[in-house]
Amino acid sequence: MKEFKVEINNNRRKETISYTMSRIRSKDTKPEFLVRRFLFSKGLRYRKNDKRYPGCPDVVLPKYKAIIFINGCFWHMHEGYPCFVMPKSRQEYWVDKLNRNHQRDINNIEKLKNAGWRVFVVWECELKPKFREERLEELFREIINYD
Repeated sequence: MKEFKVEINNNRRKETISYTMSRIRSKDTKPEFLVRRFLFSKGLRYRKNDKRYPGCPDVVLPKYKAIIFINGCFWHMHEGYPCFVMPKSRQEYWVDKLNRNHQRDINNIEKLKNAGWRVFVVWECELKPKFREERLEELFREIINYD
């Protein structure tokens, strides 16, 4: 009887994980919305999720030759950020997956820079209420070349 209970709990856990993973969005996330709304309020016009460029950037500002990636700290391995924690289950899978994501990011940024684009990365943790306004103002100054 114990083994049956374990299977039920295990299946329930898998269903929960599966449901949680299915809710994760790849575009139009809250951090992306915050950045785009801010840029629009400052008068900047942009393209979003443009597939013509490596990495399908979240925001493309052709007038300023600028591209912005808005990265989740977990999915893009924000190194040095204390909230990034490697999952304890299926570690081999996650290490490989997250390392591939990280390497792909590096390659895409290099390709864009070689093509003459200025690339900015905004991390999810930088958009927490405590840091948001300062980070967005800094991003705006960098885009329009103010110091």
